[in-house]
Amino acid sequence: MRQEWECVVVGGGAAGLSAALVLGRARRQTLVVDAGAQSNSASAVMGGLLGFDRRPPADLYTQGRRELAVYPSVEYREGEVTGGTLSDDGVELDLEDGQRIRARRVLLTTGMQYCPPDLPGLAQFWGKSVFQCPFCHGWEMRDQRLAVMAVGEEAVHAALMLRGWSDDVVVLSDGPSSLDAEQARLLEAAGVAVDERRVTELIGADRDLTHVAFADGTRLRRDGLLVEAPLRQRSGLAEKLGVRCTSSALAPDAVNVDQLFRTDTPVVFAAGDVCAEQPHLAGAIATGSNAAMIVVQSLLADDFGLPYPPT
Repeated sequence: MRQEWECVVVGGGAAGLSAALVLGRARRQTLVVDAGAQSNSASAVMGGLLGFDRRPPADLYTQGRRELAVYPSVEYREGEVTGGTLSDDGVELDLEDGQRIRARRVLLTTGMQYCPPDLPGLAQFWGKSVFQCPFCHGWEMRDQRLAVMAVGEEAVHAALMLRGWSDDVVVLSDGPSSLDAEQARLLEAAGVAVDERRVTELIGADRDLTHVAFADGTRLRRDGLLVEAPLRQRSGLAEKLGVRCTSSALAPDAVNVDQLFRTDTPVVFAAGDVCAEQPHLAGAIATGSNAAMIVVQSLLADDFGLPYPPT
């Protein structure tokens, strides 16, 4: 394997593969290092992605890797980037197999990890009948008995969103709901009940939820449950490269980028969920593609004096 690259794309999910495709077509010597375990791997299907609607996530990644294989300047490799240091002319990266490689540019597309509540039974249903995004899973859950596990403003927003897919929605506050008078009025007007009993377990068969169990020994029949699932960095590489992170509504440590996908470390760029305030597949593909075009222009600026940044 080459030890020097024009760009190393760290992460082989939607953003990373999209970026690598653009880099390959621009004839840039590119390495994709993919640790796997994309956050949507638990999902039964992808919802709302043109060309891949209702297909398993693995189909997207398999097709993406197949398309990259056409371009001789791109190499795809399974593995993990465990560390890195900045050098005078780029970045030196450590791979988990002990190799150390050099890159003129690094594009972070390591994605985020969803952190749903630590609730007995939840892991069995996560990505199918227990979910975080109504746009991703709402169609599959349409016209079923649904619940939202949240409190306050988040509960109101999520419950009213779900009313677009079902007329049977209940808020599970797992204790006092923290609703003010206006929030309670909105839910009542939409026909959404609020249940303040303590939730102890999720019950079902295979990946299909059937009941929510409460501390008082009773159960509520539900087919689907939307939960809050904050995002956290899947990789510690950004911190090791001195990249600044920022807190957003969904993630306390999203990579901070400007409009050109540049971090505050000049040779390090980022795209996709790792720096998104509202992660979704189509957005990750778009930002990966756009970030790669900026990376190409930054390389051409070094090589030939191309005006950069582009206006």
